[in-house]
Amino acid sequence: MQLLAVGLNHTTAPVSLREQLAFAPDQLGQAVMAARSWFERIDHRGSDEAAILSTCNRTELYAASHVPDPLDAGAHFLADFHQLNYSELRPHLYMLPQHDAVRHTFRVASGLDSMVLGETQILGQIKDAIRTADEAGGLGTYLHQLFQRSFSVAKEVRSTTEIGAHSVSMAAAAVRLSQRIFDKISEQNVLFIGAGEMIELCATHFAAQNPKTITIANRTLERGEVLAHRFGGRAIRLADLQDRLHHYDIVISCTASSLPLIGLGMVERAIKARRHKPMFMVDLAVPRDIEPEVARLNDAFLYTVDDLGKVVQTGLENRQAAVAQAEAIIETRVQSFMHWVDDRAVVPVIQSLQENSEALRLLELERARKMLAKGEDIDTVLEALSKGLTAKFMHGPQQALRHAHGDERAQLAEILPQMFRGRR
Repeated sequence: MQLLAVGLNHTTAPVSLREQLAFAPDQLGQAVMAARSWFERIDHRGSDEAAILSTCNRTELYAASHVPDPLDAGAHFLADFHQLNYSELRPHLYMLPQHDAVRHTFRVASGLDSMVLGETQILGQIKDAIRTADEAGGLGTYLHQLFQRSFSVAKEVRSTTEIGAHSVSMAAAAVRLSQRIFDKISEQNVLFIGAGEMIELCATHFAAQNPKTITIANRTLERGEVLAHRFGGRAIRLADLQDRLHHYDIVISCTASSLPLIGLGMVERAIKARRHKPMFMVDLAVPRDIEPEVARLNDAFLYTVDDLGKVVQTGLENRQAAVAQAEAIIETRVQSFMHWVDDRAVVPVIQSLQENSEALRLLELERARKMLAKGEDIDTVLEALSKGLTAKFMHGPQQALRHAHGDERAQLAEILPQMFRGRR
């Protein structure tokens, strides 16, 4: 079994490509099954494992497979599933085998590979992805163990280092950027589109600035009302955006929609109705909720998740010591996990040795029973049993030593005496 991680993230690909490779939440289970089938069609042995992590900042395929070149197979699967040109996608992909895949998994879970260094949201996203993969039948011994250990590593990193200290969240960055457009958020009407974890976080940060009004637009009105109630706001349906967008000065959107919810024409009409009063817009979704052409409008200030990523890099110097400490912890845990993988590799050999030994034991036991049945003396039977077992167990090693040559014979001559050195 070869472990691997193949994917792209905010450092290797722009949002325009990340949104093309993103998996919608309701297709993740199907995609996991498709990935397993993809590997199994190549190898035919089955038992391949797969899990997929898809967030606004990354899309990654984790797998354990027997195929000869699993990294290439995994990369082609991502391109094929999304019907993308492989040669255009390949330069943006990282393809990590064995140790590198394990290290990457631990770093992602610990927040070291995130746009916001040390952020905790990614751990919950990984747990959701693994739960989905498990329900779809994608997890086996290797990936299950890999991700359980990644959760433990993340907990250790966060509890023993200050990796999350001094960090600036995406939500806080959105507030900072909005303050470049509007001096006082307290005089602005704020609209949040969606009702997920990121919108809840953003709403918390903006609510602290006491905006004039807070509105939640969501496909399900009931869910939007629950979130709006927390912040003393109101909820509307997504279908109402067309007629109400011009009321809002600040718009923050993050949904799981596969198509844009706000188009260029909708924003143009809103700007006209506002008599060209500026609109500050943040699109945290991947795929994007707001058509990128909106950024060309003079009175619309549109920022993507990548734009906010540049803001959150501030304060990085203060976290370098914590990063070094976290990396040291991760490296130790990588070595521990790879020892487990190596141990798993010899399990079939050990099982085979045990089965062969058991067959030899039963053969000599049957022979001893026949001797006893004939009335042979017990000491004679025990002597024959012990000599028979010894002869059978020594036959294989002796034959191997006789037929070996050169370095192989020298290695056997050194190893075999240690293997058969009995305890006294």
